[in-house]
Amino acid sequence: MCTPPKTPVVVEAPKDAVERRVTPPLSPRSRLRVTRGEETRMPTAHGDFDAVCYTETNSGLEHLVLTKGDLDTAQAPLARVHSECATGDIFGSRRCDCGEQLQKSLQLIHESNAGVLIYLRGQEGRGIGLNAKLTAYALQDQGRDTIEANEDQGLPVDARRYDAVAHILSDLRVDAVRLLTNNPAKCEALEALGVRVVERVPVLTEPTPENYRYLRTKQDRMGHRLELE
Repeated sequence: MCTPPKTPVVVEAPKDAVERRVTPPLSPRSRLRVTRGEETRMPTAHGDFDAVCYTETNSGLEHLVLTKGDLDTAQAPLARVHSECATGDIFGSRRCDCGEQLQKSLQLIHESNAGVLIYLRGQEGRGIGLNAKLTAYALQDQGRDTIEANEDQGLPVDARRYDAVAHILSDLRVDAVRLLTNNPAKCEALEALGVRVVERVPVLTEPTPENYRYLRTKQDRMGHRLELE
């Protein structure tokens, strides 16, 4: 287990971050800084992890990081960058597969020699926020798909940023990962921020009647690799 520093670790944003289809470019006027909190043990249904919080100093957003094993010596450990989803992760909503992906990722990471899960806050509804996400659900009930429901509100299809991930992985001394994701664009976004993704590891879930159309839209219109027929 890593020994936490006595004073917060401050990590600067990389200077060569560039724009990609999913991640907005970094603003030179608001360079991201994160501080690292105290590390502790977190027992879960999948086993024990080490937990630490990283806080963005400009926004106050707190990101939870769970690690397993010795990341210092691991060669491209398993990594999951999980966007906050209160409806799926907490309440088990069947309108998405987020909660299932989270639990499966924890299981796979714990079964590996070393790995890390970064739970990104402020990413609800692909970055549009909880209220807009629920409005999007109401629009989907009227026949719109997940993309159209965002656009009908004048919102981006995907407003998530991953710059904090690069700073967190740098602090953990992880420069290459095997990324647990079904979304190739997420791999591109992290690569653009200096994180080397050596492999995309699928996190497939069983579709339900409630989320099949949503997943099919992600596959057909957003490029997710879900192997749906």
